[in-house]
Amino acid sequence: MTASLRIIAIALIAWLAGAAADRACAERLIVSVSNHRVTVTSNYVGEELVLFGSVESDGPGQPLRSSYDLVVTVSGPKADMVTRRKERRFGIWANADSRQFLDVPAYLAISSNRPIDQIASPDLRRRQQLGLDNVLLTQRVGTDYADVVSTDPFRRAFIRLRTERGLYREATSAVTFLTPTLFRTGIPLPAEVPIGTYEVDIKLFAQGALAARTQTAFEVVKVGFEQFVATAARHHGLIYGVATAMMALMTGWLASVVFRRD
Repeated sequence: MTASLRIIAIALIAWLAGAAADRACAERLIVSVSNHRVTVTSNYVGEELVLFGSVESDGPGQPLRSSYDLVVTVSGPKADMVTRRKERRFGIWANADSRQFLDVPAYLAISSNRPIDQIASPDLRRRQQLGLDNVLLTQRVGTDYADVVSTDPFRRAFIRLRTERGLYREATSAVTFLTPTLFRTGIPLPAEVPIGTYEVDIKLFAQGALAARTQTAFEVVKVGFEQFVATAARHHGLIYGVATAMMALMTGWLASVVFRRD
C-alpha cells in the first residue's frame, strides 16, 4: 500500500469512528406547550405558558449523555420599528436622530438553564443567535441594511426599551431540569403582548456542541368585541375611521348635555 493510500485509509477510519460516536450519542427532543392558543379579551392582564419536554435517544440502544444544556428562544410576530434619540435643544427635548429596525421580532424571550456564555463558544453563540447580544436585528443604516455590533447605542437602546415593556427578556436560570432528561420553563406574556404567531426554538447542547434542535409554536389571538374592532380597523379602515369620529362627536355632545348649566 502506497503512502497516499494509507493516508486515505486512515482518514476514512477516523471519519467512520467519528460518525459512529455521533450516532452513539444521538438525541432528539420531545416538547409541548401548555396552551397553543392564547385568547386576549378586555380583561387580559398577561399570562405565563409552560414549555415542557424530554431528551430522548434517537435510536434503540443508544445511550444518553449525563448532562445537557438547553436554550429556548421564543419570537413573536415581526414588524418594522424605529428607535429615536432625543437631545436637548434650546431648552426642550427633540428628536435628533433615528434608526429603523427591519422585520424584527415584536416579542423575544430567551431562556436557558445557566449563563449562555458557559454553554457555547462565542463563535457558536453568534452562529446560533444565542442571547440578546447575538440575535439578528437588521437595521437601515443610511443606504445599507445590516446588523451591527452589540454595543451600538441604537441597538442597545432598542433592546432596553423593549425589555422595560416586558417584550424582550433574557433569563439564564429559567429552564429547570427536573431529571437529567426532563425539563420545563415558563414563557411570560405581558398584558400588551402582540397578536400573531409565536415560534419557539429549542436547542439542546452537550459539552459545548449543538446536540439536537426542535421547534413548536403557539398563537395569540383577540376574541369577542376586541377581535371585531381589530378586524374592522385592519380591513375596513375608512368605515372604522368614520365610525370612530362619529362616536367621538356623539360622546362630546352627550357630555355637553349632561353637564350643561342652565
